[in-house]
Amino acid sequence: MTNKTKFFFLGFILILAFFLRLYKINSPLADWHSWRQADTAAVGRHFVKNGINLLLPRYDDLSSIPSGLENPEGYRMVELPILGALQALTYRIFSIGSFEVTCRLLSIFFSLLTIIFLYLIIQAISGPLLGLLTAFIYALLPYNLYYNRVILPEPLMVFTALASIYFFMSAIFLKEKAKDRKQNKQLSLKTFLLLFTSLLFFAISLLIKPFVLFLIMPPITYLAAKEFVKTEKKVLWFCGFVVYILAALLPFLLWRWWVSHFPEGIPANLWLLNGDGVRFKGAWFYWIFAERLARLILGYWGVIFLVTGLLINLKEKMFYCWWSLGILAYLVIVATGNVRHDYYQILIMPVVAALVARGIYFFLNEGKKVFNLYQCWLLVIICWLFMEAFSWYQVRDFFNINHPEIVKAGKAIQKLSQPEDKVIAPYGGDTAFLYQTERKGWPVGGNLEEKIKKGAKYYVSVNFDQETRELITKCQIRQKENDFVIIDLSYCNLVAEP
Repeated sequence: MTNKTKFFFLGFILILAFFLRLYKINSPLADWHSWRQADTAAVGRHFVKNGINLLLPRYDDLSSIPSGLENPEGYRMVELPILGALQALTYRIFSIGSFEVTCRLLSIFFSLLTIIFLYLIIQAISGPLLGLLTAFIYALLPYNLYYNRVILPEPLMVFTALASIYFFMSAIFLKEKAKDRKQNKQLSLKTFLLLFTSLLFFAISLLIKPFVLFLIMPPITYLAAKEFVKTEKKVLWFCGFVVYILAALLPFLLWRWWVSHFPEGIPANLWLLNGDGVRFKGAWFYWIFAERLARLILGYWGVIFLVTGLLINLKEKMFYCWWSLGILAYLVIVATGNVRHDYYQILIMPVVAALVARGIYFFLNEGKKVFNLYQCWLLVIICWLFMEAFSWYQVRDFFNINHPEIVKAGKAIQKLSQPEDKVIAPYGGDTAFLYQTERKGWPVGGNLEEKIKKGAKYYVSVNFDQETRELITKCQIRQKENDFVIIDLSYCNLVAEP
């Protein structure tokens, strides 16, 4: 396959991927997992309004719900806010539609880079045909059509992870090409630059989310082990690899040390590992392998390709085995997180796409020994179409805005209040409603007198529950519609806590 042909097909895949990911790009930030997206977007929005400060990211939630501690400054000490800074810079420079549209386009951009690096990795391991097929599968899986355009750190994380793997792989392969000691010295500078670039992307991906270790470490450890066996300077090579890993970890460790000074801004997170004891129980197997992998991601029929791709003995099988073991370890160790949140599987998608592509490749090449060529193609096309259709049937509802009233109420409170006003937007602790108000405040009611003392000026509700009904009788109503009410807390007669 010529370079021109490869570039043509890769370009076609990228264009197709881009336009498919534009689906409902203008929709409000109230779709699936809007609570986590709102928290991520709020950091970027604060950077737009108040300037970029990577060391002190803030968002809208002032409550104690995430960390268990009062958070009057609204600190958001999770990942280093590289994404928030990029969102703010992109919005300031280009201003493509709303801030949310700009953020989604940025995620799409990272997903396209992910496709490119995934292609480059698989091409280097298994050839250009399988590389293009993997890129095609990754680009068209319905799960990716949604989660490659969400306002989450994961699209950036996966891109930086694959870039790190690719540049590490390039350095290893470049060293292998050296035919003699003289040529090896000539290539040493280029090898160093490739390893440094890999290290840089590795460090960035860890700063975004440390779970990315499960995606990066298995393939680079495998490649490093192969080179370790071949090299004569084993001690030097081993020490160099250890230094590489420690250097990648150092920025993350420094960041964790820094955020430890702001415990009120650190959400509880240890529960993600096995907080509810679900690991290896029937519910874990069901939710991970049946509900998520088989039904949501692969639409049932894609499991045929996945299992085949994992078991077949094609070129560099061990590379894919190591990569798959890393993903399995991630699903096992981060058990509760993967069961509760389907966006946690974003990390495994490059490996899933690669295995599915290997399965399809096997059927089209080795299947001829059992079926004729036309039957092989028919089998693959039918299974692939069913995979896409049944997966899309599950994913399509992710784009829906199930509670448009929070968007409507958010716009109303923006017109009635000042940017510095604080609001109470009770939504079961979910910050998606608070985000729509573009105001700092609390995503839950209760302790109203205390919140008023802390500056709460308005109470906006889309649920006419007991607390809301009592406030309607005791406070001044600024606006009331069928689906929301805005209450001015400056004019209240709160004799006792509601």
